[in-house]
Amino acid sequence: MKPAASMEPLLHRMPFLQGLLPINAAQLPHDVVAGITLAALGIPEVMGYTKIAGTPTVTGLYTILLPLVAFAFFGASRQLVVAADSATAAILAGMLTAVAAVGSKEYVGLTSTVALMVAVMLVIARVFRLGFLADFLARSALIGFLTGVGVQVAAGEFAGLLGLPKAGHGPIMQVVSVFQRIAETNTPTAALAIAVLAVIVGCKRFAPRAPGALIAVIGSIVASAMFGFSSHGIAVTGDVPGGLPSLFLPPMHTNAINQVLATAASCFIVIIAQSAATARAYANRYNEKGDDNADIIGLAAANAAAALTGTFVVNGSPTKTEMVDEAGGRTQVAHLTTAAIVLLVLLFLTKPLGFLPAAVLSAIVFMIGVKLIDVKGMGELYRMQKDEFVVALLTAGVVVFVDVMHGILAAVVLSLIAHARHSYRLRTRVLTRGPADRWLAHHVAPNLLAAPGIVVYRFEADLFYANAGRFTEEVLKVVTEASPPLRWIVVDATEIYNIDYTAGKTLVQLGSELDKRGVGIAAVALATGVRHQIERYQALRARGAHREIFATVDAAVDTLRDLAPTPSTSEAGSAPASGTKPA
Repeated sequence: MKPAASMEPLLHRMPFLQGLLPINAAQLPHDVVAGITLAALGIPEVMGYTKIAGTPTVTGLYTILLPLVAFAFFGASRQLVVAADSATAAILAGMLTAVAAVGSKEYVGLTSTVALMVAVMLVIARVFRLGFLADFLARSALIGFLTGVGVQVAAGEFAGLLGLPKAGHGPIMQVVSVFQRIAETNTPTAALAIAVLAVIVGCKRFAPRAPGALIAVIGSIVASAMFGFSSHGIAVTGDVPGGLPSLFLPPMHTNAINQVLATAASCFIVIIAQSAATARAYANRYNEKGDDNADIIGLAAANAAAALTGTFVVNGSPTKTEMVDEAGGRTQVAHLTTAAIVLLVLLFLTKPLGFLPAAVLSAIVFMIGVKLIDVKGMGELYRMQKDEFVVALLTAGVVVFVDVMHGILAAVVLSLIAHARHSYRLRTRVLTRGPADRWLAHHVAPNLLAAPGIVVYRFEADLFYANAGRFTEEVLKVVTEASPPLRWIVVDATEIYNIDYTAGKTLVQLGSELDKRGVGIAAVALATGVRHQIERYQALRARGAHREIFATVDAAVDTLRDLAPTPSTSEAGSAPASGTKPA
């Protein structure tokens, strides 16, 4: 057993196979079953994503072949499934149509080029350890973005459910155009679509573990082959090329390079945020150590594999990861099992896929879109954090009424604005003594004293250029409105972990202003807080002024209770009080 024990630290240091090793023999059967389940549920889903992305049906299968293997080899997450995703597929369709016709050879080549550019961006992100960027896309903005994408995806398939060609620009006009042409509905196609939706919804309602989409796909293929759906006006997929995908370097379309880079950047942002959030959630669920930067390499390898096999961008998929987890999968063995099944389908079962009715894929994609509309998440945001609900709603609105690219930009900008607002919004308190000498926190108001002539003012946020002015205003307001006049203001800085240059200079100016009013200033700052920053900026240092840094609020109040602040003109060189540290 000793060699095995010595191998374990080595495995943790390896830059690859972290999602596979060490292999647990007892877990192996569960992973294999989970892989089979993922194949059953995922194959119809990724075929549906090709309708969103505007690429041939077989490219969906390619996204869960080599990309799955590449992430299993290079990624760190043991649970994250990397494959085609509705959000990135919608970005492709929303942005590349500006430079190529959907479904054309040039368009398909551009989707692979985008995947390659995404891989390059991910490698750069890993080199510079930019995994933390995932934290800057707020969950509320992501909920809104995916909800907007869901509306866009579902609206785009509304025409296909009725056997009508897609018309109209944008989700609203697409739905309006369907109602304008409702009399032209292809009745057999509509009946088939309703039957497929009934199977999917019925399985979800009454047999959640049953692969409703797969049952609908197999059933429709059999019915199409037996009854000749194509001869009855029901469109079918047509020939699906079999065999392994060809390996080639995507063409570099120099005339469309700006659009390719913009599309890749949009996909990159969603991939970083969504993949990291999903991987972290499952790592936390099973008390495993996540590694965002290692996962970035896995995602880069997966997108490079997608590019080289002629398919489109892949992403960490929350829905597929949950599929595997529910089925008992705990390692990347499950994903390799899925890839093996997809390989068998490509080698032996592509011919039957040619009988698949287009309305079936429309129904599957429609349900994917409906599932992306996060009514529960939006409702929770509305109840618990209305300002973040507004962020989600605005992001969704931009996706629906403008386009996906601007939706991405809105998500990023609104996330940063939300972050700035939280940092800017002051959470401040004044402290007074309560029963048993406990400190009680109150909203800031005049004449709430910790001791006669002393106010303890607590600032519960980092002090930086955006809120330093408000900090000063509130302190001076407390001093100005006090009756009788204050002798000391004690700033409790134990919740401040950073002071930038602007804030440091503001503290110096505040000290000078308080000097003029005959009010002394002291601070409470622990060694783990910003004590060294206060000292570095000399924020409490002034010639002849009595200013100190205390370790606790009690120490500050007890020392200053009987001490009057001496004007700087008459107290040059005064020694600090006993038991305190001079600033």
